[in-house]
Amino acid sequence: MEHATAIVTGACGGIGCEVSRALAAAHDVVGIFHGATEAARAEWRAQCGAAGTLVQADLTDHAATTAVMQAIITARGAPSVLVNCAGITNDAMFRKMRFEQWEQVIRTNLIALFSTTQPVFSAMCEAGTGVVINIGSVNGERGQAGQCNYAAAKAGLHGFTMSLAREGARYGVRAVTVSPGYTQTPMIDAIREDVRDAIRLQIPMQRFADPSEIAATVSFLSSPGAAYITGADIPVNGGLHIG
Repeated sequence: MEHATAIVTGACGGIGCEVSRALAAAHDVVGIFHGATEAARAEWRAQCGAAGTLVQADLTDHAATTAVMQAIITARGAPSVLVNCAGITNDAMFRKMRFEQWEQVIRTNLIALFSTTQPVFSAMCEAGTGVVINIGSVNGERGQAGQCNYAAAKAGLHGFTMSLAREGARYGVRAVTVSPGYTQTPMIDAIREDVRDAIRLQIPMQRFADPSEIAATVSFLSSPGAAYITGADIPVNGGLHIG
């Protein structure tokens, strides 16, 4: 796996940065970011060191994203790993949700998968190896009031994973979903404290996940030890949803 390339979208987010750090132990990591602060970019570079390269791209722009992915493939060859980690929320109860809120979340969390994955998946199939790891959510499995847009996107993401796994198997290419539960990131920190406490009480393990725990799962799925795992949805949610 030495000098193999891993691409991580949403690389400067709370989970994306930890995933990048974990993969940098065995890969050259290309992190795709959009709108990250300079502090977040500096933290990413510190975590990944010489193994990391950051590239800016608006994943909702199909042509630009395809061009970025193709440029990475041209320069480095077929990546061994693609982690689709980019995602946003824009919550509202459905009766009050504006179409713009629906469209923004679906476009970023689901539609962008086409642009990021198609060039990489094609290159992986030609190379006869590789894994696409899509970061889902516990709320894509169980639903959540106020998140019809987000839950729909994450549920659709796993349908994408299962179909991609069936198409890629004959070429030696795998696809897996990792569905975190509530994770200690800035997204959680932005929630009102009393609401955070109420969420925590619903979790059998009585705590939020650490981003490193999500990253460890991704790291394993990208390793030779996971070579027979494809099409699966791996829950990392502290028992919040068991099914």
